[in-house]
Amino acid sequence: MKILIILPNWLGDALMATPAIEALCNAYPDAELTMVGSYVSLEALKHHPKCTHAYVDETKKGGSRFLNTYRFAKTLGSHDMAVTFRNQLHSSLLLFWSGTPITAGRRSAHSRALLTHAIKPSHPSHLVEQYRDITQSLSSEPLEIGHLKLHIPPYAYERPTLGINPGATYGSAKRWYPEKFAEVARAFAHAYDIVIFGGPGEVAMANDIEARLEGIAVTNLAGKTSVSELCARIGGLNMFVTNDSGPMHVAAAYGVPTVAIFGPTRHLETSQWKNEKSVIVRHEMECAPCMKRECPLGHHECMKGITAAEVIDAVKSLTA
Repeated sequence: MKILIILPNWLGDALMATPAIEALCNAYPDAELTMVGSYVSLEALKHHPKCTHAYVDETKKGGSRFLNTYRFAKTLGSHDMAVTFRNQLHSSLLLFWSGTPITAGRRSAHSRALLTHAIKPSHPSHLVEQYRDITQSLSSEPLEIGHLKLHIPPYAYERPTLGINPGATYGSAKRWYPEKFAEVARAFAHAYDIVIFGGPGEVAMANDIEARLEGIAVTNLAGKTSVSELCARIGGLNMFVTNDSGPMHVAAAYGVPTVAIFGPTRHLETSQWKNEKSVIVRHEMECAPCMKRECPLGHHECMKGITAAEVIDAVKSLTA
């Protein structure tokens, strides 16, 4: 059974698609997966034992995207079935032009015209459940969704280790403040080694935190890891303090005890999935969730109002 899967672009969204992917593999034990996605999503998910081909989607690069998508579809060829977790016209066209006879995606004007199964997920629900609803159309048996899944072995730290992740690629509105992350790290430096995570665009923020922790042994990995190394390093942690971000979902895949700080995003839709050792710190506000990349009101109170003491207490609750 050859199955073509178009992954979400964002790391966190790709992780939240893994329960649906695992459910499909359980429904079709002979499945051979071809994955198409962003570089980041593929670097995390291409290690799946049933993934036989992985392609970075570069149809946006140079020339006509429609023509690039058509050519890419012909390169991929027909599969037995296909699903896209992106709600984009070009993703629907990619499946349509591939010649795959059974195709599924989220319901929209283009998917209704181009795909054989255009699904309206149950809403409101967690994004994991929405992805399950889409893939359910490819199986006659109910799909049971489990935990997030990564096929990358966790890193083995020598001592108990607490990781902090001050970044969030989506935008500044999702980011808590470096001085507060530093205060949390300092509070637990007696019990844990401290590791700072971040992408290439978050190095300055990580360096700021490291500078505030003068006198404390800190490993600053911001901008220094590949995607698979990032996953492994997070997977080996004993505690993780993070914004709502891709690394937060990586931690969920490994069951790492996590304190997740939420502000402008929908915590019921994108919180850690089935991580029993997870605490959300957030404040109820009339303006949240706004889902904006930057605070449209300029005060950023949804994140600014969260104190280091609240997060420290949340960490303590997971160690009690």
